Amino acid sequence: MSIVSNSIINADAEARYLSPGELDQIKAFVSGGQRRLRVAQVLSEGRERIVKQAGGALFQRRPDLVSPGGSAYGQEMTASCLRDMDYYLRLVTYGVVAGDVTPIEEIGVIGAREMYKALGVPLEAMSLAVREMKGAAQSLLTGADAEEAGFYFDYLIGALS
Repeated sequence: MSIVSNSIINADAEARYLSPGELDQIKAFVSGGQRRLRVAQVLSEGRERIVKQAGGALFQRRPDLVSPGGSAYGQEMTASCLRDMDYYLRLVTYGVVAGDVTPIEEIGVIGAREMYKALGVPLEAMSLAVREMKGAAQSLLTGADAEEAGFYFDYLIGALS
């Protein structure tokens, strides 16, 4: 949930106006909006490059994944792995736009650990995949933009670890 929604819900629950501190937080959120949108746009436009580069790096570092018996063995399973990576990159863009990890948590993390365990997908491999995407994405970003995106990638890495 964004800082705006959260502030309003909290103030309304207490039947009060927004406090000066809450208004300052909302002001900071709004003023960072252009940066967050720019970061999300770079990630969205670079998604094929990010996923392809990160997937190549992942399979280079973890050849067991694409070897017989690996969870990404065969063309169909490799495509599924890359699809999942694209899905998590999309969730990162949602977090960036919202300025909050709630979309990542609610849409993509709740239940993911159990699902991957049930499918026999090593969680450390998914965490490594997101780490590789972070590196690929940050090569397209600089300064505060890279830091902004990095925060959401790091959150997702931690959630999958």
